Amino acid sequence: VSPLRPMVLVAGKLVPFVLVGLVDVVLVVTVARFLLGVPFQGSLLTLFVVSLLFIINTTGLGLLISTLSSTQQEAMMTSMFFIMMPIMYLSGFAFPIESMPEVVQPLTDVIPLTHFLVAIRGIFLKGSSIADLWYQCSWLAGTGALVFVLSGLRFRKRLA
Repeated sequence: VSPLRPMVLVAGKLVPFVLVGLVDVVLVVTVARFLLGVPFQGSLLTLFVVSLLFIINTTGLGLLISTLSSTQQEAMMTSMFFIMMPIMYLSGFAFPIESMPEVVQPLTDVIPLTHFLVAIRGIFLKGSSIADLWYQCSWLAGTGALVFVLSGLRFRKRLA
């Protein structure tokens, strides 16, 4: 029995993973900049805002999958085959979106990783600001909020 509402409980479950994700961003940026020599033209604040929006999307999606699955194995299989593989192939991470069939290209705009990659490239290489990345940021914020709300609605407190 807990006096917490499902949305508060969901937020509490996500916070540690979001913090770990932000620490990972610091590590990756440090390695990219100082060990690999990748130029960084943008603002660290912009990078953290965009990264936070993306991390909320991915952790929320993982929590949503866990609310839909009855076992850990089912959750892992669902996330790997129905979420991760299509996201990696359709986001522009593995293959350029321009080289995909024209029928598939509009689907790439639905994927949060597509917007995150555009934003990260813009921040690192062009020095893009939040104002330059308003479309990507608003898309990430919108999908993050949607996934968070759906997770909260699906979440059930239970003894296990």
